[in-house]
Amino acid sequence: MTTGVGDRTLAAGERHELCNLMDRLGPDAPTLCEGWTTRDLAAHLVVREGRPAAAAGILLLPLAPLTARVQRSTAERPWPQLVAMVRNGPPWWSVMRLGPLGEKINGIEFFVHHEDVRRVGRGWQQRPADSDRAEALWTVLSQLARLCYRRSPVGVVLRRSDGGLHGTERVARRGRRSVTVVGPPEELTLHAYGRAQAMVDIDGDPMDVQQLQDSQRGF
Repeated sequence: MTTGVGDRTLAAGERHELCNLMDRLGPDAPTLCEGWTTRDLAAHLVVREGRPAAAAGILLLPLAPLTARVQRSTAERPWPQLVAMVRNGPPWWSVMRLGPLGEKINGIEFFVHHEDVRRVGRGWQQRPADSDRAEALWTVLSQLARLCYRRSPVGVVLRRSDGGLHGTERVARRGRRSVTVVGPPEELTLHAYGRAQAMVDIDGDPMDVQQLQDSQRGF
């Protein structure tokens, strides 16, 4: 699927736009990733794609110190070089170079991190609707939602507010009590990844809604 930007895939389009934005903002701009500047975010993306052993610490707690150490070292590279490494993508041998798999892994990752830079501070605006981007995100989110909401103490249903070609609801977590998160796929994705700036409505008992909002989401 394309994002409406030429014939780029979601991953390629979000990568391109994120790199252009980081070029404009420089290495010290804030992001929605707590404690990270754009330099830290760029280093994270480089390590994630190019240092699989080190990147394992993103998900595996015992390896987290290694990941942090390699990321700090990577962040010391000159800023233009660091952005160029993100722009050029993973090494030829990486599984993230594989078409469908790379698109699935990177499309949602680069979308979320692009918004992590876009939505800092006041004055940001949602991007215009893009049906191709929405469908691509919904397809991947439908597969990852249970993982993203695995820590929720209440059941969670995701409901698209824009219709869509591939269904409008997904059960992200089953529970005796549940809430429904409503929004376009872009905003549902950001909510699933724990971003407070996600523009969604949440239907349900106020206490259940608060429990969901207080829970850790994403990976």
